Amino acid sequence: MPNFLVDSQEDQNAATAGSISIPASTTPALFGSVVLDTSGAGTTLQVHFSATVTLSATITILAPVTITIVRTIGAVATTVYTATTSLPIGTLLLTTDVFTISGIDVPPAADSITYEAFVSIPAGLAVIPTRVGPESFQVTAYSDTPAPVI
Repeated sequence: MPNFLVDSQEDQNAATAGSISIPASTTPALFGSVVLDTSGAGTTLQVHFSATVTLSATITILAPVTITIVRTIGAVATTVYTATTSLPIGTLLLTTDVFTISGIDVPPAADSITYEAFVSIPAGLAVIPTRVGPESFQVTAYSDTPAPVI
């Protein structure tokens, strides 16, 4: 069981509600990117992540929203997590809905690992929700206790 803290990073794209106004897109939009220094990790590496995106609209729609987490080691990008939920956005009054995910990745050994968080919606929606904040992405790496350097 990994219990040694290797590195922890957070990317806060928008810290408060209403601090951004970005239309959601069918093209995955980057809202968080961190680079973990895993050079001091033991043999068993485990990465925990969580992400939050907030959307708003004024007309009621069920908007499928997807958060995708991508791990990059060297030049090799791998999707490690995808979650989709249908948020009931809007009720003819301005409403806000929050989508939060969390997950775990067990990456191969590397000195540095990049994690990126993307948000997207499907094509064909009559009303496009707006990303309004907050948006954040937290990533923490744990390992077994590394061997001492002699």
